[in-house]
Amino acid sequence: MTASQQTNRRSRFARLARKARPPLAGAVFLCLMMRASAAQNPGSDWPCDRGNERRTGVSDSPLSETLAVAWKTKCVGAFEAGAVVARATVFAATAKGRLYAFSLDKGELKWQRQFDEEFKAAPCVASARLYVGCQSGKLYCLNPANGETDWTFDTEAEIMSSPVCDGPRLFFGSYDQHLYCLDAATGRLMWKYETGGPVHCGPARWGQLVYVAGCDQNLRAIEVTSPTLEWSLQMEALASATPAIYGRELYVGHFGGKLLAVDAGSGEEKWQYDPKSGGFPFYASCAVTEELVVAAGRDKKVHCLDRATGAKVWAFETKGEIDASPCVAGGRVYAASKDGTVYGLDLENGAVKWKYVSGAPFTASPAIAGGRLIVGDVEGTLFCFGAPEKKGK
Repeated sequence: MTASQQTNRRSRFARLARKARPPLAGAVFLCLMMRASAAQNPGSDWPCDRGNERRTGVSDSPLSETLAVAWKTKCVGAFEAGAVVARATVFAATAKGRLYAFSLDKGELKWQRQFDEEFKAAPCVASARLYVGCQSGKLYCLNPANGETDWTFDTEAEIMSSPVCDGPRLFFGSYDQHLYCLDAATGRLMWKYETGGPVHCGPARWGQLVYVAGCDQNLRAIEVTSPTLEWSLQMEALASATPAIYGRELYVGHFGGKLLAVDAGSGEEKWQYDPKSGGFPFYASCAVTEELVVAAGRDKKVHCLDRATGAKVWAFETKGEIDASPCVAGGRVYAASKDGTVYGLDLENGAVKWKYVSGAPFTASPAIAGGRLIVGDVEGTLFCFGAPEKKGK
Protein backbone atom coordinates (compact mmCIF):
# COMPACT_ATOMS: atom_id res chain seq x y z
CA MET A 1 0.00 0.00 0.00
CA THR A 2 1.40 3.41 -1.02
CA ALA A 3 1.75 6.32 1.39
CA SER A 4 -1.05 8.09 -0.49
CA GLN A 5 -3.36 5.07 -0.13
CA GLN A 6 -2.57 4.83 3.57
CA THR A 7 -3.40 8.52 4.03
CA ASN A 8 -6.70 8.14 2.16
CA ARG A 9 -7.60 5.10 4.27
CA ARG A 10 -6.87 6.92 7.53
CA SER A 11 -8.95 9.87 6.38
CA ARG A 12 -11.86 7.58 5.54
CA PHE A 13 -11.83 6.03 9.01
CA ALA A 14 -11.46 9.45 10.63
CA ARG A 15 -14.66 10.53 8.88
CA LEU A 16 -16.34 7.35 10.06
CA ALA A 17 -15.31 7.84 13.68
CA ARG A 18 -16.90 11.26 13.68
CA LYS A 19 -20.21 10.13 12.21
CA ALA A 20 -20.68 6.53 13.41
CA ARG A 21 -24.39 5.84 13.73
CA PRO A 22 -26.94 3.02 13.43
CA PRO A 23 -28.16 1.92 9.98
CA LEU A 24 -31.28 3.53 8.59
CA ALA A 25 -33.60 0.64 9.43
CA GLY A 26 -32.15 0.41 12.94
CA ALA A 27 -32.67 4.15 13.38
CA VAL A 28 -36.29 3.84 12.18
CA PHE A 29 -36.85 1.02 14.69
CA LEU A 30 -35.42 3.13 17.49
CA CYS A 31 -37.61 6.06 16.50
CA LEU A 32 -40.69 3.83 16.63
CA MET A 33 -39.64 2.55 20.04
CA MET A 34 -39.06 6.06 21.31
CA ARG A 35 -42.47 7.22 20.17
CA ALA A 36 -44.08 4.21 21.81
CA SER A 37 -42.33 4.93 25.10
CA ALA A 38 -42.83 8.71 24.99
CA ALA A 39 -39.06 9.24 24.97
CA GLN A 40 -37.98 12.70 23.89
CA ASN A 41 -34.37 12.48 22.74
CA PRO A 42 -32.62 10.37 20.09
CA GLY A 43 -30.62 7.59 21.69
CA SER A 44 -32.69 7.70 24.86
CA ASP A 45 -33.50 3.97 24.68
CA TRP A 46 -31.63 0.67 24.32
CA PRO A 47 -34.75 -1.54 24.26
CA CYS A 48 -33.18 -4.91 23.47
CA ASP A 49 -29.83 -6.66 23.45
CA ARG A 50 -27.51 -4.86 21.00
CA GLY A 51 -29.83 -1.85 20.97
CA ASN A 52 -32.08 -2.51 17.96
CA GLU A 53 -33.68 -5.28 15.91
CA ARG A 54 -30.71 -5.47 13.53
CA ARG A 55 -28.50 -5.96 16.61
CA THR A 56 -25.84 -3.48 15.47
CA GLY A 57 -24.64 -2.53 18.95
CA VAL A 58 -24.49 1.14 17.96
CA SER A 59 -26.11 4.07 19.75
CA ASP A 60 -26.60 7.68 18.64
CA SER A 61 -26.70 8.74 22.28
CA PRO A 62 -23.79 11.14 22.87
CA LEU A 63 -21.44 10.14 25.68
CA SER A 64 -19.00 12.38 27.49
CA GLU A 65 -15.40 11.95 26.38
CA THR A 66 -14.55 11.39 30.03
CA LEU A 67 -16.95 9.16 31.93
CA ALA A 68 -17.44 8.89 35.68
CA VAL A 69 -19.61 6.64 37.84
CA ALA A 70 -23.03 8.32 37.92
CA TRP A 71 -24.33 5.60 40.22
CA LYS A 72 -23.71 1.98 41.08
CA THR A 73 -25.70 -0.55 43.07
CA LYS A 74 -25.10 -4.00 44.49
CA CYS A 75 -27.59 -6.58 43.27
CA VAL A 76 -28.36 -10.21 44.10
CA GLY A 77 -26.54 -12.49 41.65
CA ALA A 78 -24.08 -12.15 38.80
CA PHE A 79 -24.87 -10.20 35.66
CA GLU A 80 -24.34 -12.60 32.77
CA ALA A 81 -26.40 -10.62 30.26
CA GLY A 82 -26.72 -6.95 29.47
CA ALA A 83 -29.25 -4.46 30.74
CA VAL A 84 -31.81 -2.69 28.55
CA VAL A 85 -33.22 0.83 28.82
CA ALA A 86 -36.69 2.18 28.02
CA ARG A 87 -38.67 5.17 29.35
CA ALA A 88 -35.62 6.33 31.33
CA THR A 89 -35.65 3.01 33.20
CA VAL A 90 -32.87 0.42 33.37
CA PHE A 91 -34.06 -3.20 33.42
CA ALA A 92 -31.49 -5.79 34.50
CA ALA A 93 -31.75 -9.49 35.39
CA THR A 94 -29.30 -11.64 37.35
CA ALA A 95 -28.29 -15.29 37.37
CA LYS A 96 -29.96 -15.68 40.79
CA GLY A 97 -33.40 -14.84 39.49
CA ARG A 98 -33.63 -11.20 40.54
CA LEU A 99 -35.14 -8.75 38.07
CA TYR A 100 -34.63 -5.03 38.72
CA ALA A 101 -35.94 -1.71 37.44
CA PHE A 102 -33.85 1.39 38.24
CA SER A 103 -34.19 5.00 37.20
CA LEU A 104 -31.57 5.80 34.57
CA ASP A 105 -30.83 9.21 36.04
CA LYS A 106 -30.09 8.40 39.67
CA GLY A 107 -30.26 4.62 39.98
CA GLU A 108 -33.27 4.74 42.28
CA LEU A 109 -34.97 1.37 42.64
CA LYS A 110 -38.42 1.43 41.04
CA TRP A 111 -39.17 -2.22 41.71
CA GLN A 112 -37.54 -5.62 42.03
CA ARG A 113 -38.88 -9.13 41.80
CA GLN A 114 -37.44 -12.49 42.81
CA PHE A 115 -38.10 -15.52 40.60
CA ASP A 116 -37.33 -19.20 41.14
CA GLU A 117 -35.34 -18.99 37.95
CA GLU A 118 -31.93 -18.04 36.58
CA PHE A 119 -31.70 -15.24 34.04
CA LYS A 120 -28.82 -15.44 31.57
CA ALA A 121 -30.37 -13.60 28.65
CA ALA A 122 -30.97 -9.87 28.27
CA PRO A 123 -34.60 -8.65 28.51
CA CYS A 124 -36.46 -6.79 25.79
CA VAL A 125 -38.92 -3.89 26.14
CA ALA A 126 -41.46 -3.20 23.40
CA SER A 127 -44.99 -1.75 23.23
CA ALA A 128 -45.19 -1.26 27.01
CA ARG A 129 -44.23 -4.87 27.70
CA LEU A 130 -41.11 -6.40 29.25
CA TYR A 131 -39.98 -9.79 27.96
CA VAL A 132 -37.35 -12.04 29.52
CA GLY A 133 -36.46 -15.73 29.19
CA CYS A 134 -35.04 -17.96 31.91
CA GLN A 135 -33.15 -21.20 32.47
CA SER A 136 -36.28 -23.25 33.15
CA GLY A 137 -37.37 -22.59 29.56
CA LYS A 138 -40.09 -20.09 30.46
CA LEU A 139 -40.56 -16.79 28.63
CA TYR A 140 -42.17 -14.07 30.79
CA CYS A 141 -44.14 -11.08 29.59
CA LEU A 142 -44.29 -8.51 32.40
CA ASN A 143 -45.64 -5.04 33.04
CA PRO A 144 -42.52 -2.80 32.97
CA ALA A 145 -44.16 -0.38 35.40
CA ASN A 146 -44.33 -2.87 38.27
CA GLY A 147 -42.94 -6.26 37.17
CA GLU A 148 -46.28 -8.06 37.39
CA THR A 149 -46.74 -11.04 35.06
CA ASP A 150 -49.01 -10.58 32.06
CA TRP A 151 -48.47 -14.01 30.49
CA THR A 152 -45.89 -16.79 30.21
CA PHE A 153 -44.84 -19.21 27.49
CA ASP A 154 -43.07 -22.52 28.09
CA THR A 155 -40.37 -24.07 25.93
CA GLU A 156 -38.71 -27.42 26.63
CA ALA A 157 -35.21 -26.21 27.56
CA GLU A 158 -33.34 -23.18 28.84
CA ILE A 159 -33.57 -19.81 27.14
CA MET A 160 -30.21 -18.11 26.61
CA SER A 161 -31.54 -16.13 23.66
CA SER A 162 -32.46 -12.47 24.14
CA PRO A 163 -35.84 -11.70 22.52
CA VAL A 164 -36.47 -9.13 19.83
CA CYS A 165 -39.85 -7.64 18.91
CA ASP A 166 -40.92 -6.11 15.59
CA GLY A 167 -44.28 -4.88 16.92
CA PRO A 168 -46.81 -7.71 16.43
CA ARG A 169 -44.27 -10.54 16.69
CA LEU A 170 -41.76 -11.60 19.34
CA PHE A 171 -38.79 -13.77 18.32
CA PHE A 172 -36.43 -15.79 20.53
CA GLY A 173 -34.60 -19.11 20.58
CA SER A 174 -34.41 -22.00 23.03
CA TYR A 175 -32.02 -24.82 23.80
CA ASP A 176 -34.88 -27.14 22.79
CA GLN A 177 -33.56 -26.50 19.25
CA HIS A 178 -36.32 -24.17 18.11
CA LEU A 179 -36.69 -20.56 17.05
CA TYR A 180 -40.03 -19.24 18.31
CA CYS A 181 -42.36 -16.56 17.01
CA LEU A 182 -45.10 -15.47 19.43
CA ASP A 183 -47.89 -12.95 19.27
CA ALA A 184 -46.23 -10.16 21.25
CA ALA A 185 -49.49 -9.08 22.89
CA THR A 186 -50.92 -12.44 23.95
CA GLY A 187 -48.04 -14.95 23.94
CA ARG A 188 -49.87 -17.16 21.44
CA LEU A 189 -47.54 -19.35 19.40
CA MET A 190 -47.54 -18.13 15.81
CA TRP A 191 -44.90 -20.60 14.62
CA LYS A 192 -41.70 -22.37 15.61
CA TYR A 193 -38.80 -23.53 13.47
CA GLU A 194 -36.72 -26.58 14.37
CA THR A 195 -32.96 -26.25 14.00
CA GLY A 196 -30.33 -28.97 14.36
CA GLY A 197 -29.06 -27.76 17.72
CA PRO A 198 -29.65 -25.38 20.64
CA VAL A 199 -30.29 -21.73 19.77
CA HIS A 200 -28.09 -19.62 22.03
CA CYS A 201 -28.02 -16.33 20.13
CA GLY A 202 -30.68 -13.69 20.03
CA PRO A 203 -32.34 -13.49 16.59
CA ALA A 204 -31.80 -10.49 14.35
CA ARG A 205 -34.56 -9.03 12.18
CA TRP A 206 -34.32 -7.44 8.71
CA GLY A 207 -37.10 -6.91 6.16
CA GLN A 208 -39.19 -10.07 5.98
CA LEU A 209 -36.51 -12.31 7.44
CA VAL A 210 -35.28 -13.26 10.90
CA TYR A 211 -31.75 -14.65 11.36
CA VAL A 212 -30.25 -17.12 13.83
CA ALA A 213 -26.79 -18.64 14.16
CA GLY A 214 -26.94 -22.01 15.86
CA CYS A 215 -25.00 -24.62 17.79
CA ASP A 216 -25.49 -26.93 14.79
CA GLN A 217 -23.00 -24.73 12.89
CA ASN A 218 -25.66 -23.27 10.62
CA LEU A 219 -26.62 -19.66 9.96
CA ARG A 220 -30.24 -19.41 8.86
CA ALA A 221 -32.65 -16.88 7.39
CA ILE A 222 -36.32 -17.65 8.10
CA GLU A 223 -39.44 -15.83 6.96
CA VAL A 224 -41.03 -13.72 9.71
CA THR A 225 -44.59 -14.78 8.88
CA SER A 226 -44.07 -18.57 8.73
CA PRO A 227 -41.44 -21.17 9.60
CA THR A 228 -40.10 -21.18 6.04
CA LEU A 229 -36.36 -21.38 5.47
CA GLU A 230 -35.12 -18.75 3.01
CA TRP A 231 -31.49 -19.91 3.08
CA SER A 232 -28.96 -21.68 5.26
CA LEU A 233 -25.18 -21.34 5.39
CA GLN A 234 -22.99 -24.08 6.86
CA MET A 235 -20.28 -22.60 9.08
CA GLU A 236 -17.24 -24.56 10.21
CA ALA A 237 -18.07 -24.24 13.92
CA LEU A 238 -20.98 -23.54 16.27
CA ALA A 239 -21.99 -19.96 16.98
CA SER A 240 -23.34 -18.35 20.14
CA ALA A 241 -23.10 -14.78 18.84
CA THR A 242 -26.13 -12.83 17.69
CA PRO A 243 -25.87 -11.83 14.01
CA ALA A 244 -25.52 -8.10 13.30
CA ILE A 245 -26.97 -6.57 10.13
CA TYR A 246 -25.97 -3.41 8.28
CA GLY A 247 -27.29 -2.66 4.81
CA ARG A 248 -27.60 -6.00 3.03
CA GLU A 249 -24.79 -7.67 4.95
CA LEU A 250 -24.82 -9.82 8.06
CA TYR A 251 -21.82 -10.27 10.38
CA VAL A 252 -21.26 -13.08 12.87
CA GLY A 253 -18.34 -14.79 14.58
CA HIS A 254 -18.12 -18.46 15.55
CA PHE A 255 -16.21 -20.83 17.81
CA GLY A 256 -13.73 -21.62 15.06
CA GLY A 257 -12.19 -18.22 15.72
CA LYS A 258 -13.38 -16.60 12.50
CA LEU A 259 -15.76 -13.80 11.58
CA LEU A 260 -18.04 -14.01 8.55
CA ALA A 261 -19.66 -11.37 6.35
CA VAL A 262 -22.72 -12.76 4.55
CA ASP A 263 -25.21 -11.33 2.08
CA ALA A 264 -28.39 -11.10 4.16
CA GLY A 265 -30.63 -11.66 1.13
CA SER A 266 -28.94 -14.65 -0.47
CA GLY A 267 -26.74 -16.23 2.21
CA GLU A 268 -23.64 -15.86 0.04
CA GLU A 269 -20.42 -15.47 2.03
CA LYS A 270 -18.75 -12.15 1.19
CA TRP A 271 -15.56 -12.40 3.22
CA GLN A 272 -14.02 -14.19 6.15
CA TYR A 273 -11.72 -12.78 8.84
CA ASP A 274 -9.25 -15.11 10.54
CA PRO A 275 -7.03 -13.38 13.12
CA LYS A 276 -4.79 -16.49 13.34
CA SER A 277 -4.96 -16.37 17.13
CA GLY A 278 -5.10 -20.08 17.82
CA GLY A 279 -8.79 -20.73 17.17
CA PHE A 280 -10.09 -18.74 20.13
CA PRO A 281 -13.88 -18.41 19.85
CA PHE A 282 -15.73 -15.25 18.92
CA TYR A 283 -18.35 -15.69 21.65
CA ALA A 284 -19.42 -12.03 21.61
CA SER A 285 -21.55 -10.32 18.98
CA CYS A 286 -20.23 -7.63 16.62
CA ALA A 287 -20.90 -3.92 16.59
CA VAL A 288 -21.31 -2.59 13.04
CA THR A 289 -21.12 0.94 11.68
CA GLU A 290 -21.18 2.29 8.15
CA GLU A 291 -17.58 1.31 7.43
CA LEU A 292 -16.37 -0.77 10.37
CA VAL A 293 -17.08 -4.06 12.10
CA VAL A 294 -15.92 -4.33 15.72
CA ALA A 295 -15.60 -7.80 17.23
CA ALA A 296 -14.19 -9.15 20.49
CA GLY A 297 -12.98 -12.64 21.28
CA ARG A 298 -11.60 -15.05 23.81
CA ASP A 299 -8.16 -14.23 22.39
CA LYS A 300 -8.49 -11.20 24.74
CA LYS A 301 -8.61 -8.78 21.80
CA VAL A 302 -10.96 -6.21 20.32
CA HIS A 303 -10.72 -6.42 16.53
CA CYS A 304 -11.72 -3.59 14.19
CA LEU A 305 -12.24 -4.48 10.53
CA ASP A 306 -13.02 -2.74 7.28
CA ARG A 307 -16.70 -3.59 6.68
CA ALA A 308 -16.30 -3.77 2.91
CA THR A 309 -13.28 -6.09 2.78
CA GLY A 310 -12.77 -7.67 6.21
CA ALA A 311 -9.23 -6.26 6.38
CA LYS A 312 -7.93 -5.55 9.87
CA VAL A 313 -7.84 -1.87 10.75
CA TRP A 314 -6.57 -2.32 14.31
CA ALA A 315 -6.60 -4.72 17.25
CA PHE A 316 -6.43 -3.93 20.96
CA GLU A 317 -5.44 -6.54 23.54
CA THR A 318 -6.87 -6.61 27.06
CA LYS A 319 -5.66 -8.81 29.92
CA GLY A 320 -8.67 -11.13 29.88
CA GLU A 321 -11.00 -12.99 27.55
CA ILE A 322 -13.90 -10.95 26.18
CA ASP A 323 -17.37 -12.51 26.18
CA ALA A 324 -19.22 -9.20 26.45
CA SER A 325 -20.23 -7.73 23.11
CA PRO A 326 -18.65 -4.34 22.31
CA CYS A 327 -20.79 -1.30 21.52
CA VAL A 328 -20.16 1.97 19.72
CA ALA A 329 -21.20 5.55 20.41
CA GLY A 330 -19.77 8.50 18.54
CA GLY A 331 -16.09 7.92 17.90
CA ARG A 332 -15.63 5.38 20.69
CA VAL A 333 -15.79 1.62 21.10
CA TYR A 334 -16.77 0.42 24.58
CA ALA A 335 -15.67 -3.08 25.55
CA ALA A 336 -15.93 -4.88 28.90
CA SER A 337 -13.37 -7.61 29.63
CA LYS A 338 -12.97 -10.47 32.06
CA ASP A 339 -9.91 -8.57 33.29
CA GLY A 340 -12.39 -6.43 35.26
CA THR A 341 -12.05 -3.35 33.07
CA VAL A 342 -14.40 -1.39 30.83
CA TYR A 343 -12.44 0.23 28.00
CA GLY A 344 -13.30 3.23 25.87
CA LEU A 345 -11.26 2.94 22.66
CA ASP A 346 -10.81 5.36 19.80
CA LEU A 347 -12.85 4.00 16.90
CA GLU A 348 -10.27 5.18 14.38
CA ASN A 349 -7.14 3.60 15.83
CA GLY A 350 -7.98 1.57 18.96
CA ALA A 351 -6.14 3.87 21.37
CA VAL A 352 -7.38 3.82 24.98
CA LYS A 353 -9.24 7.06 25.67
CA TRP A 354 -10.94 6.04 28.91
CA LYS A 355 -11.16 3.02 31.18
CA TYR A 356 -12.69 1.96 34.47
CA VAL A 357 -11.34 -0.87 36.60
CA SER A 358 -13.99 -2.72 38.60
CA GLY A 359 -11.80 -5.55 39.83
CA ALA A 360 -14.53 -8.10 39.10
CA PRO A 361 -14.81 -9.69 35.63
CA PHE A 362 -17.38 -8.52 33.12
CA THR A 363 -19.25 -10.97 30.91
CA ALA A 364 -22.42 -8.91 30.41
CA SER A 365 -22.50 -6.57 27.43
CA PRO A 366 -22.68 -2.79 27.94
CA ALA A 367 -25.76 -0.76 26.97
CA ILE A 368 -25.79 2.92 25.96
CA ALA A 369 -28.80 5.20 26.36
CA GLY A 370 -29.59 8.74 27.43
CA GLY A 371 -25.94 9.77 27.65
CA ARG A 372 -25.19 6.86 30.01
CA LEU A 373 -23.28 3.59 29.72
CA ILE A 374 -24.66 0.73 31.83
CA VAL A 375 -22.92 -2.57 32.56
CA GLY A 376 -22.95 -5.17 35.36
CA ASP A 377 -20.14 -7.42 36.62
CA VAL A 378 -20.08 -11.04 37.79
CA GLU A 379 -20.18 -9.99 41.46
CA GLY A 380 -23.57 -8.32 40.97
CA THR A 381 -22.59 -4.66 40.83
CA LEU A 382 -24.46 -2.65 38.23
CA PHE A 383 -22.57 0.43 37.06
CA CYS A 384 -23.95 3.50 35.31
CA PHE A 385 -21.40 5.89 33.82
CA GLY A 386 -22.08 9.44 32.65
CA ALA A 387 -20.51 12.84 32.34
CA PRO A 388 -18.53 13.86 35.45
CA GLU A 389 -20.35 16.26 37.74
CA LYS A 390 -19.20 19.84 37.40
CA LYS A 391 -17.43 21.11 40.46
CA GLY A 392 -18.72 24.28 42.03
CA LYS A 393 -16.60 27.35 42.03
